[in-house]
Amino acid sequence: MTSFALRAIVIAGLLALVGCGGAPVAPPIDQANKNGTEYLIGPGDSLNIFVWRNPELSTTVPVRPDGKISVPLVEDVVAVGKTPTQLARDLEERLKKFVRDPIVTVITTGFVGDFSQQVRVIGEAAQPRAVPYREHMSLLDVMIQVGGTTKFAAGNRAVLVRTINGEQHSYPVYLDSLIKDGDVRYNFPMQPGDILIIPQSAF
Repeated sequence: MTSFALRAIVIAGLLALVGCGGAPVAPPIDQANKNGTEYLIGPGDSLNIFVWRNPELSTTVPVRPDGKISVPLVEDVVAVGKTPTQLARDLEERLKKFVRDPIVTVITTGFVGDFSQQVRVIGEAAQPRAVPYREHMSLLDVMIQVGGTTKFAAGNRAVLVRTINGEQHSYPVYLDSLIKDGDVRYNFPMQPGDILIIPQSAF
């Protein structure tokens, strides 16, 4: 092998190392999704309904699996997908038949959230489940919520499924590098509707 050929091989190897050492690339954020951070009521939420000057109409109710609630004098009101303020205005309209100028306040106490505002974690998480999204949530925040990964997890082969402009895309995430090695460069920001898939390692 000539010295020129050897030098070319060394240079190629160095370039490969430089390329591998680049900073991790975070999955893109859907700006339309990111900006819609108002809390939307979801099935399983607990709602405090306060009707001013009408304590007999004030109550605490759960949002049923069908997405509706029932309160005194008003049955089967759709709550899912609405903000607490929107639901309060709907209840006021319904109560006008029975109460003069009703003023309603809705306060969410048990947060579950609409499906579009959850982050779902499936596979080899210690507690696979849907986690309510909160503003500025990161990948590490999600992993804390689900108790980390199991001993069978292939964390660096995990995949994040994210909707961008109405289309689903898959992006690699590196949970072992983040959790076990403490490399915070892999602590990517999350967005509502994300699905995190953690596969099992091959033995």
